[in-house]
Amino acid sequence: MFDLLAPVAQAFVDDGHRLYMVGGVVRDLLVPAESVPGQTEVRSGDVTDSDIGHNDLDLTTDASPAETRKLLEPFASALWTQGERFGTIGALVDGQPVEITTHRTEVYDGESRKPRVDFSGTDLTTDLSRRDFTINAMAIELGGAKPQLMDPFDGVADLMGRRLRTPLDPEVSFTDDPLRMMRAARFIARFELTPDPGLVEAVAVGRERLGIVSAERIRDELCKLVVVEDPGPGLWFLYDTGLADVFFPELSKMRLEQDPIHRHKDVLSHTIAVVAQAPTDQLVRLSALFHDIGKPRTRDIGNKGVSFHHHEVVGARMTRKRMRALKFSNEMVDDVSQLVFLHLRMHTYQLGWTDSAVRRFVRDAGDLLPELLALTRSDCTTRNKKKALALGRRIDELEERIGILQTQEELASIRPDLDGNQVMTHLAIPGGRVIGEALDHLLELRLDRGPLSEETAYAELDVWWALRQGQSSDAGE
Repeated sequence: MFDLLAPVAQAFVDDGHRLYMVGGVVRDLLVPAESVPGQTEVRSGDVTDSDIGHNDLDLTTDASPAETRKLLEPFASALWTQGERFGTIGALVDGQPVEITTHRTEVYDGESRKPRVDFSGTDLTTDLSRRDFTINAMAIELGGAKPQLMDPFDGVADLMGRRLRTPLDPEVSFTDDPLRMMRAARFIARFELTPDPGLVEAVAVGRERLGIVSAERIRDELCKLVVVEDPGPGLWFLYDTGLADVFFPELSKMRLEQDPIHRHKDVLSHTIAVVAQAPTDQLVRLSALFHDIGKPRTRDIGNKGVSFHHHEVVGARMTRKRMRALKFSNEMVDDVSQLVFLHLRMHTYQLGWTDSAVRRFVRDAGDLLPELLALTRSDCTTRNKKKALALGRRIDELEERIGILQTQEELASIRPDLDGNQVMTHLAIPGGRVIGEALDHLLELRLDRGPLSEETAYAELDVWWALRQGQSSDAGE
């Protein structure tokens, strides 16, 4: 990596400028991604290209955007200048995407949802001071005999001490970009950091300012948080500071009050545990986050204790509404809502489930079957090992049954044993709603009894048609 950038850096030096590598790539040179969580020492010494987990290399310079474009052009197989008015010139150098930005700051002013870019001239320290956290406010100067680490805000010490701080007062940092309050949750979780008390207080006091940030940016940051190996500390940070109330108020409402008589699991604690146990797949993790969102609205205390009847139905509707507000894609909204709706289906399963029940389970899950099974496995946070093992065995049994039936019957593409044209021809009727009713009946038979021969399917269609005709005649008398 340094060899790749050396000629570029030398060109900047020869022209009287300085060039620095900045951003997460510098942090991850010190703490490689594969060592997180559980990293106890900050790395130093030689680093190879394989240590870098970033697709793009972010650099900063005291050269103007026009000067940067001129200096970079001889080394670039492709050059893009769409970001030039924001100070950024991009290029492809030996197949590696590189972006070089003139020293700058980005500041939100008033109620604007878009930051105002301010070029800070030749001062690297000022540039770094306006970055989000000290662990990201480090730079490596290029172009000399040996790359030099620039760490004016003690980012290395914070990595070693597992602290999360802002380079400037947190109120200033979060005013510059309120999304940083939410980003703090991700860094707390990813690197197992303890936030500075002043940082926590600044988020609690200024959390409403997150409301000026676009829903799309908030959505993307939430997605980055939930796929961290253990997002639990970050999710608790969102709750403890009240930040979740600004963009996801349903999260805080899951912290249901307990009473000494009618006890049940705290829904928020359970939810965060399920998210952490789920595979680090965005769809499964989001479904885990939303799966019990309907419980607060459906909680009922009766003679037999606490119940949450139909919380999966209510939760699916709530999930759809919240995800739409956060501007998720229609596909993601549909998939997560469906998984929330289906997440209890497995708990009705017993070892005696019929083939018909298995077929219906697979039909209802559709393409989401792997994710539904993964969510179901994760939705077991009991400390009772016997209960946990029993649930695991039931899921194993169901997966085995599904595998057998899929081999025998192609479950993933269950269809009626006759198609619409066959129904119209056999009954000698034109198309219309009645054809759909006939196909629905044949599909129910297919689910109940498995594949039917064509002869049997026609015979069952005749029986259904005769009964329907008879019902129509009775209704007309």
